[in-house]
Amino acid sequence: MISQHGQSKQILVGVADKSPLMRAALKQIFTEDDRFQIVSQDENSRDFLNTLEKVHMDVVVSGWIIPPGDARFILDRLKSRKHAPRVVVYTGFESETVPVQVMAHGGAAFVSKNEQPEYLLDTIAQVARGRMVFPYLDVSRLNANPLTTLTRRELEVLASLAAGHTNKQIAAEKGVSTNTVKYHIRNLFDKLGVNNRGQAIALYLKS
Repeated sequence: MISQHGQSKQILVGVADKSPLMRAALKQIFTEDDRFQIVSQDENSRDFLNTLEKVHMDVVVSGWIIPPGDARFILDRLKSRKHAPRVVVYTGFESETVPVQVMAHGGAAFVSKNEQPEYLLDTIAQVARGRMVFPYLDVSRLNANPLTTLTRRELEVLASLAAGHTNKQIAAEKGVSTNTVKYHIRNLFDKLGVNNRGQAIALYLKS
């Protein structure tokens, strides 16, 4: 990135990943490259969003599976924020639909953990310059994914189910009654064509 005075400046990077080992590894990688300055590390989506209220960053590197569900929790909430950081999803979770979902929800890049660290760093640098970096995507799969039929609230409830929360806990999180939570669960079961929580969660994590 280039400052107003024409001088190169460091790219401010935040990390959101549930694994302490991965957070430590990424910190080491960024520290060794003068292009970057790591400004935050969070273990879940809510902590990251709270950090963002206080810390400016250009790019956030997020895992895909991250409490309370996955990176869609972060992506969907950044859409309404002015000057939100661009999101690079960095994951070892193998599913051909994940990059499609990252793009559909407003992510700037998808990088597999099978790639070399240099590829991740170069991708972050490109994203900071305003580019998008994705593997080949079959965009027709966007409409084929049953999760696209869910409302935003149904997706939030499903993410909470995937995190192991009970109906009572979800109701407290959302500020609604347990009956309302049950209503959303019935609706998402119908839309996904599943009969129980286990099937719904499996489909959610696979997508």
